[in-house]
Amino acid sequence: MPGRNKGLTYADAGVDIEAGNQAVRLIRDAVRSTFRPEVLADIGGFGGLFALDPARYKEPVLVSGADGVGTKLRVAMLMDRHDTVGIDAVAMCVNDILVHGAEPLFFLDYLAVGRMVPEKVAAIVSGVAEGCRRAGCALIGGETAEMPGFYGPEEYDLAGFAVGVVERGRIIDGRSIVPGDRVIGLPSSGLHSNGYSLARKVLLEMAGYGVDTYVERLGRTIGEELLEPTRIYVKAVLPLLNHFTVKGLAHITGGGLTENIPRILPPGTAVNIFLGKWPVPPVFELIGEAGGVSEAEMLRTFNMGIGLAMVVPAGQAEAVMAYLAAAGEKSYLIGEVAEGESGVNYMRGKGGK
Repeated sequence: MPGRNKGLTYADAGVDIEAGNQAVRLIRDAVRSTFRPEVLADIGGFGGLFALDPARYKEPVLVSGADGVGTKLRVAMLMDRHDTVGIDAVAMCVNDILVHGAEPLFFLDYLAVGRMVPEKVAAIVSGVAEGCRRAGCALIGGETAEMPGFYGPEEYDLAGFAVGVVERGRIIDGRSIVPGDRVIGLPSSGLHSNGYSLARKVLLEMAGYGVDTYVERLGRTIGEELLEPTRIYVKAVLPLLNHFTVKGLAHITGGGLTENIPRILPPGTAVNIFLGKWPVPPVFELIGEAGGVSEAEMLRTFNMGIGLAMVVPAGQAEAVMAYLAAAGEKSYLIGEVAEGESGVNYMRGKGGK
């Protein structure tokens, strides 16, 4: 009909298919850089294909984990820096499956954006690829969804899914933990990806810092500190499992030491944690002071400088720490298992036995 308006397109509704295609082109090399020999298909298919080598295992058990970056993403948006949060997405998932003794095999990411900007998507996925390289797993697929009207034009969310494998007879589940076992802590790089709602409330609202505020005790800006990527512990821990008896591993995420260590303890056991046995990064002191946050609340919200805790027999603790040191990994004897009911008891001026 003459004069009739042109019909709407998907782009008119805010979804740019061509921009999505361009994003795929931009991320292709980064994704391919993560591929292991078991990967059977390039990106762009409907599903990722991974051929598990049956000759390597007697009774393989697949271990899976899913997680997101959380409100740390808000800091990335404020700084307009997006190339590191992908590392966090990978770390949160692979560290979770590592604690069962699993080798991460492959990863898939889910990215939802308010507006498809190919270069921004490429930066985010480059971080995911970097995380996969650090973990030794393949990025074999994912989803990038443009969701106008649901997210703001500059907003996005990022989550991921990891699958790993462990021999059935080598699953780490904490069942063999007994009183007298020692707890060794591996240091975190900072906040990792947990507690950001409280951290942002204290630092960006109560204290009035901006992401570009330089803080002397941190040696960098608030934004740089908050965007420090989560450590990935795979390459430090997996080789160790071939030489020592590791009875339990805990990824210290939301809930801190207080909530996460009890998740691996069998009935009738508790853990005594010796405060002062490891250096606490200054960002935690800053949050506690600026927000008037109690020590107990800090310990049940943040990792407080310990990103991974492992439980080993008392007779192996010193050798485990020496092995880690030889590999360039710092570690601290932070506690011991005691009789009790699956709790964490904090003590000062003890430990090191």
